[in-house]
Amino acid sequence: MRTVIVTGGSRGLGLGIARRLAGAGYRVIAVARRETEELRDASREAGALHFWPCDLADTAALPGLVKDLRREFGPVYGLVNNAGLGTGGLLATMPTAQIEQLVRLNTVSPIVLTKQVVRGMMVDAGNPVRGGRIVNIASIVAVSGFSGLSVYSATKASLVGFTKALAREVGRLGVTVNAVAPGFVDTAMTEDLEGAQRGQIIRRSALGRLADIDDVANAVEFLLGDAARNITGTVLTVDAGSTA
Repeated sequence: MRTVIVTGGSRGLGLGIARRLAGAGYRVIAVARRETEELRDASREAGALHFWPCDLADTAALPGLVKDLRREFGPVYGLVNNAGLGTGGLLATMPTAQIEQLVRLNTVSPIVLTKQVVRGMMVDAGNPVRGGRIVNIASIVAVSGFSGLSVYSATKASLVGFTKALAREVGRLGVTVNAVAPGFVDTAMTEDLEGAQRGQIIRRSALGRLADIDDVANAVEFLLGDAARNITGTVLTVDAGSTA
């Protein structure tokens, strides 16, 4: 059974991805600071879904995290870098500490975690699980931008550049690196948008609706699978045509 790590897998989009992958036959390790009731329920439904506690903002703890997971579950086939903060705010008034927090969790943490996972994939190059997968969850705002999300957009744009460069570094190992860029997804986060703003986003999309968690999870599942073995360094946009 192939083992996949999903960060931020205790709720929302991360939990949706973890559920989908567990249902597709992967052994999924949902990494987050705390286990939620939703994750406990999902773990009972899918025996291949496990919780592992870690504060991903503590980058010094990430080498030990990967070492422990490899010891417990064996070689890591896939990593889905989903955890991140969606904090908004105008750059001119955003506290520097908040900017640094966003950059640490959204950019530095996934890069450091990926470094540790890729090292393990290099060691496992002769193993039958050879041919690992890295999927970074970016966002359409990495390209389109959005007022009040300048710092968040910068962190997601950095993941796109990271994806493309790393794909070239590890391709010879049989490891693919791709990104999924969701648009505004129909979750609790978008429910907080004011009615007029939410309506404007929906009207802007080619399909006249928001994408949902399952749409994004489907894209991640595809990129992890054998059907995507020759796809690397790409960004798969899932936004119901908002950027069409």
